[in-house]
Amino acid sequence: MPTTVKAFGAHDVRQPLVPLTIERRDVGPHDVKLDILYCDICHSDMNFVGGEFGPLPTSPLVPSHEIVGRITGTGPEFTRHRVGDLVGIGCMVNSCRDCENCRAGQEQYCLNGHTLVFGSPDPAEPGAHTQGGCSEAIVAPGDFVVRVPHNLDPAAAAPLLCAGITVYAPLKRYIAGPGTEVAVVGLGGLGHLGVKMAQAMGADATVLSQSDRKREAAAAVVADHYAVPGRRIRVHGAGPS
Repeated sequence: MPTTVKAFGAHDVRQPLVPLTIERRDVGPHDVKLDILYCDICHSDMNFVGGEFGPLPTSPLVPSHEIVGRITGTGPEFTRHRVGDLVGIGCMVNSCRDCENCRAGQEQYCLNGHTLVFGSPDPAEPGAHTQGGCSEAIVAPGDFVVRVPHNLDPAAAAPLLCAGITVYAPLKRYIAGPGTEVAVVGLGGLGHLGVKMAQAMGADATVLSQSDRKREAAAAVVADHYAVPGRRIRVHGAGPS
């Protein structure tokens, strides 16, 4: 049977998040259910609730797509994770799984439309919309759940499920590693992760910033170089981003 959980959500755009209750669907054959330990608020969550993307797709809307929790139940046909595992859920929880892009492992470009963790029509529950991580628990297809290593602070792991993958994906795609140079434009929430990941892969990381204001911050994350546009710089072998 569906379960009722506590959550925080908005009833309309430009309205504060308020305590409420929502229903989570039954665990399907290929699903997992997890108790949520940590969730983050990303700027796109603020865009949704702030009305920058138009009216709310559903009301109330429970945001957050950077979720870390512990599995409390699995469907009978799902075996990749087990009860008790520490796992994460990012911005997507489903896709058609059958189009050319999905078969190539590019579900975010699903030709039939992917399902976001909140605000999307839920193919597993016709007539309902997905709701995000600002809640006690969530049910999602297990294929969109990733393992969180036990030696990683679960609170620190949550941002990796959006900000982290945003910078990791191009670094991986363009084979950042020993002997390569990576330019990171800006040293904000994503930028500092980009520097750390590039260096962890063995690359030389240069921060490009608008001023000297973040030079000390760049030193704190041990960036290899710091440059300000307008001053002549050359990034050798720069490829597409």
